[in-house]
Amino acid sequence: QVQLVESGGALVQTGDSLRLSCAASGGNFGEYDMGWFRQGIGPEREFVAAISRGDMTYYLHGEEGRFTVSRDNAKSMVYLQMNSLRPEDTAVYYCAVRTIRHTTIRSPEAYVYWGQGTQVTVSS
Repeated sequence: QVQLVESGGALVQTGDSLRLSCAASGGNFGEYDMGWFRQGIGPEREFVAAISRGDMTYYLHGEEGRFTVSRDNAKSMVYLQMNSLRPEDTAVYYCAVRTIRHTTIRSPEAYVYWGQGTQVTVSS
């Protein structure tokens, strides 16, 4: 069983930056692919970024320049740096552990363990 706790969400203005953090406990963190998803008004969780156990990174298409995902295995932490925030980035952001490896890293169906989420609100 893996527990995940996100933090760093806030109310910010357009153009601001935020760094989200996700603390993991339980399991062997260094062996996991980690993902970030977000859920706005709609029912589906949207893939934002992921970092594999081998430090390969993946991003929402077109957002490679605004978002940066990183991890610190020694601290069992994963981070999401978000720059030039826009109102459409407003959502609850979740980190998750990918355990279903035959499903694409971009799909929420590949992830079993989820945090409780942290709210990011970007005002115009």
